[in-house]
Amino acid sequence: MINTEIAKSNVPVVHKKAAVIKKGTASRILITLLMLFIAFSMIFPFVWMVSTSLKKPIEVFAYPIQWIPSTFEWHNYKDVWFGTHPFWLYYWNSFKVTALTVIGTVLFSSAAAYGFSRLQFKGRDAIFFLFLATMMVPEQVTLIPRFILFNYLGIYDSHLALILPGMFTAFGTFLLRQFYMGIPKDYSEAALLEGANHFQIWTKIIIPLSKPALVSLIILSFTLNWNEFVNPLVFLTSDNLFTVPLGLANFIDESGTNYTAMMAAAVSAILPVMLLFITCQKWFIEGVSASGIKG
Repeated sequence: MINTEIAKSNVPVVHKKAAVIKKGTASRILITLLMLFIAFSMIFPFVWMVSTSLKKPIEVFAYPIQWIPSTFEWHNYKDVWFGTHPFWLYYWNSFKVTALTVIGTVLFSSAAAYGFSRLQFKGRDAIFFLFLATMMVPEQVTLIPRFILFNYLGIYDSHLALILPGMFTAFGTFLLRQFYMGIPKDYSEAALLEGANHFQIWTKIIIPLSKPALVSLIILSFTLNWNEFVNPLVFLTSDNLFTVPLGLANFIDESGTNYTAMMAAAVSAILPVMLLFITCQKWFIEGVSASGIKG
């Protein structure tokens, strides 16, 4: 009798738990469907771009949309890469500028981040605050002073005008410093007791432990410099020095309404960034997450 009464008293609790679980499942399903809708909405333009790059011009605005071309027009890519304005040259310029800038960014940002996170000196926090304050200055404000400076130094209309300023970034220093602050100081102190200097601690302890943050910085820096348009537009005038964004704009101006060639050029321009992110997304997500919660 007692067991029956206990069982009856537990029925409302069981039903309540089941209702909560059912409600939570429904919420997760709705959120998943919403995320799928957003994902398809974001990928839709890219799919259309790839499809258009392989079509004949007459099929571009056909209705309904023909997602799979009747014939794959691969010559659109050939015309882009080896046409009047060879895209391969713009690719080479972008890779050179981006690679050197990323290397410099990782090197200098990592060194500065180590100093701001591990070294104790008077005014460290104030200097770091002023360093971060430069992020609030719009890039457009510095265009004319940089133009005058680069012209005076003789590096105007050269890739150095893009590489040298891009190597020093307050955001990169901030990102790595936040990650370094999460690394236990016991490692550094133990190394100091063993006779290691700060350069050895930085290169042999901190950097190996900071792979996620470094990969995140590499991806962000690569994307920023690969897609940079304003600085090359202002500081480059020679066509043989143009990077991909400038080359793409030049190609669009020359092509008029040739949308298939335009889309082929756009697909070619976006592929390196996509491949880099797909390859390194695991470390990118881990590095950004850790940098945001440490410090």
